[in-house]
Amino acid sequence: MRLESKIALVTGGGTGIGRTTAIRFANEGAKLVVTDINEAGAAETVELIRKNGGEAIAFRHDVSSEDDWKRVVQEAVEAYGTIDVLFNNAGIYVIKPLFETTIEEWNRMLNINVTGVFLGMKHVIPVMAKRKKGSVINASSIAGLIGAPGHAMYGASKGAVRTMTKDAAIEFAGTGVRVNSIHPGYINTAMAQYASEQTHQSEQELGQSTSPMGRLGTVEDVSNLVLFLASDESSYITGAEHVIDGGATAR
Repeated sequence: MRLESKIALVTGGGTGIGRTTAIRFANEGAKLVVTDINEAGAAETVELIRKNGGEAIAFRHDVSSEDDWKRVVQEAVEAYGTIDVLFNNAGIYVIKPLFETTIEEWNRMLNINVTGVFLGMKHVIPVMAKRKKGSVINASSIAGLIGAPGHAMYGASKGAVRTMTKDAAIEFAGTGVRVNSIHPGYINTAMAQYASEQTHQSEQELGQSTSPMGRLGTVEDVSNLVLFLASDESSYITGAEHVIDGGATAR
């Protein structure tokens, strides 16, 4: 098993990429700490893990709250002793013209997508550093690499995650903790359904128009990448951005 005996914390684990990745981690031998602002969704993910014979606990978690991060990390360490893997996956997605974006919307986006990642690293990396090992995977997006109409707010948040990941990777390289970012294109989740509605395209048309491969990515596609970065197979990889977009940014 690729994550045998590892403890993994997955934010936004109640749905989509977070849920699929948490289940995949458990199937590979990890014990899971699943968190989400949607407590019921996190609990459902835990039940799915337990039904497969895995071990997991769930917490309600507002990633923009430092008090919530302190509580979750403390309870995770009390339950399992340490944290080996952090998947900073929680985030929100809004498409809106720049001139129509309110300061409240801007602040909410940055608080969740950027501050949430910052706080995760701030409170989890010290736990990892005590054992001189650990892997942090931060969810960015191709919106953090290329521009698109209506994406100023979202792109700013994901661009910040991209650069912050590199900064943290260099800062903590000597501790044994690795920090990498992933940059998905359109993945078949609720976010893609939202984008489909906003762009007045079917999900099939969205996949065909955004990816040279002609389809949306799947949550399994992304979880495969995250699993690799969480495992010891990627032990010499840090500070890197990993694009998973069906060729969209290459075009």
